[in-house]
Amino acid sequence: MAFWRLIRNAATSLALIAIVALGARIGFACDQASKIPREALRIAPFQNEAGNIAFALAGGKGFSNVFSGETGSTAWLAPVYPLILAGIFKLCGAFTAQAFFAAVTLNILFSSAACVPIFFAGKRIWGLGVASAAGWLWAIFPNAILIPFEWVWDTSLAALLAAAILWATLVVAGSARRRDWCIYGLLWGLTLLTNPSLGSLLPFLLAWAGLRARRAGKRAWTQALLAAGIAALCCLPWTIRNYIVFHQLIPLRSNLPFELWLGNNDIFEEHAVGGRRAITRTEEARRYAQLGEPAYMHEKWELAKNFIATHPALEAQLTARRFLDFWLGTHAPVKNGRDSGSWLIRLILLASGLTGIAAAAGVVILFWRNAPGALAAAVFPVVFPCLYYLTHADLRYRHPIDPVVMLLTSAALAAFWDALRKLRATPSPAQENG
Repeated sequence: MAFWRLIRNAATSLALIAIVALGARIGFACDQASKIPREALRIAPFQNEAGNIAFALAGGKGFSNVFSGETGSTAWLAPVYPLILAGIFKLCGAFTAQAFFAAVTLNILFSSAACVPIFFAGKRIWGLGVASAAGWLWAIFPNAILIPFEWVWDTSLAALLAAAILWATLVVAGSARRRDWCIYGLLWGLTLLTNPSLGSLLPFLLAWAGLRARRAGKRAWTQALLAAGIAALCCLPWTIRNYIVFHQLIPLRSNLPFELWLGNNDIFEEHAVGGRRAITRTEEARRYAQLGEPAYMHEKWELAKNFIATHPALEAQLTARRFLDFWLGTHAPVKNGRDSGSWLIRLILLASGLTGIAAAAGVVILFWRNAPGALAAAVFPVVFPCLYYLTHADLRYRHPIDPVVMLLTSAALAAFWDALRKLRATPSPAQENG
């Protein structure tokens, strides 16, 4: 009995879960770093929008130069992660191996810390067993181990913030304290300034929390409006900056037209006039520099709208393909897994597909059991992906909600285990007659 109690305590230990998560991510990063030349680590991971903006910030040029070179002021990204990266450049030097390892270390800490909010959210929704299983799944989930090293981006921080948002929503739904709702608003402000895509969840979660608090006899809507107001105030300085710079309203970031066009353009049309052409970063950077950001985004918006309006059948196919890309990593998982020579890619595709299916089952089970917080958890996989079904998708874009996907997967596994135990406990007809 003492042995099994020890095993149970270890299995439900949040500290042990976090240590394993941290160790898995550090181990993977060290293994990969040992295989890649330092020169590549010094430059390649920062050759993206976040790295370019951070370099401009560190060089005193302001929030600008989203493409390499002098391309001017930008609102392509929300400010938090480029500012973090700029701080790393200031401390460790721009485009250095030290800066890369500092950024990866921070990503690893963000990713490992996501165990905490998803554990406590799981306790509130189902109990200790599901909470622990969700933590363990997140600790060993292949994408969560790989992404902190592979992507110097806000992805790992966004996963932490999404998990924290779910936990905080469950907390404030049962709280009448103004301080809790103020902290909730501040958390939303930080989240919106990090990954505005998560803002699609805000009206649903805030309305749910307010409704739950009202049913409990608390001053719900006043507190909910307070939280929303604080979140808006957090974003206001950035919105004002964007209006002053671009002379138009850009609340958080400007790149939606580009992302919409990237997934909806004539490259997908087999019989496009003039033939299909490749989209290159060099060509787009040249066009961006020629037009300036506002005009460039307006052009992409018009092109995307026209393509969607004139290709309804193709658009339906692309939307279905993006759905599969978001949840499975590819719209042809069997073929791509078979053709891949990498066991890691096959593992990622398998784990992503299984957890996506299990999460859908978890949503159904939470509602069937009338679990507290079922709607709050379900909003993440139902609402958040819709933006990517319209634009373009891959597993990186799914990653911010992956902690919640692990929680829903754990709920499905718990229900399956409960059903299996009941089945085993039910005597067979022979046993009843014997």
